[in-house]
Amino acid sequence: MARIVVIGLPGDEQLYLADLDAGTVQSMAAPVSGPLAAANDLRRAGGTIVKGVNLVVAVSSSEQVASGVFDG
Repeated sequence: MARIVVIGLPGDEQLYLADLDAGTVQSMAAPVSGPLAAANDLRRAGGTIVKGVNLVVAVSSSEQVASGVFDG
């Protein structure tokens, strides 16, 4: 099974598609219909949508991750 994650960040209209097995992240076109489009509309309105992951943290640099910093 492929390990693919769709990422959206606050203040950024763009969605990103991360392929964890390939080690790639690329921008993706916003969906125009269906459940992913509905989820994207919710997140653009300030909502948070979580499905199929158990830890997601946005940090300002990779150095923070390496040092174990987690501002929650």
